[in-house]
Amino acid sequence: RPELIQHEYEIIGRDAWSPELIVAEVSNPMSYYLVARAEGTTEFAGYAGLRAAPSGGDGGDIQTIATLPAHRGKGLGRTLLRALLEEARNRRVQDIFLEVRADNPTAVALYESEGFAVIDRRDGYYQPDGVDALVMRRHDDGAQGGWTRLPTHWSWASIQVSLSRVSDLFGQKQSSTIAGPVS
Repeated sequence: RPELIQHEYEIIGRDAWSPELIVAEVSNPMSYYLVARAEGTTEFAGYAGLRAAPSGGDGGDIQTIATLPAHRGKGLGRTLLRALLEEARNRRVQDIFLEVRADNPTAVALYESEGFAVIDRRDGYYQPDGVDALVMRRHDDGAQGGWTRLPTHWSWASIQVSLSRVSDLFGQKQSSTIAGPVS
C-alpha cells in the first residue's frame, strides 16, 4: 500500500479520503502531488496536492496539505504550501483556492501568512463531524520570484516529488527529488 494512502486516516482522521478517491486524484493529469520525507531519511513525513490545468486557466485548488503529527510545528506545512504555490506559478495560475476546517486555527494562520484570504464559509462541509469550511483565495500576479526562505529542517532536497502523471499508484510511480531551491 502506498504511504500516502497508508497515512491518510492517521493524518486526516474521519475526513480522510478513501483509497479509491486518492488514486483517482493523484492519477488525474491536472494533479501535482508531493510526498515529504524527513531530511536524510526515507521516513514519510507528509504530503500535499494541487489541482490545476498544466497550462494555467481560471484557477487552481490546493487539494490537501497533510503532515504526520510528529512533524508538525517544524515548517513542513509551509514548505509544502510554497512548493505547491511555485508549481501553480509555473502553470501560470493566478487564483489559487483552498478549503480549510474552520476549527483549525493553525492552518488558517499559515494560509493567511502566505497571502490567502477568507472569501466564503461552507456550513457543515466536513463530514461526518459537520465542521464548517473556510474557503480561501490567493491571487498571484507572478510579480514575485521563487521561494527563497525555507525552514531549516525541511530543505527542497528532502521533498520527494510524485509527478502528476502517475499511471498506477499501486505499481510503479514516477518520482524525482527536487535538487535545490527555486529561484
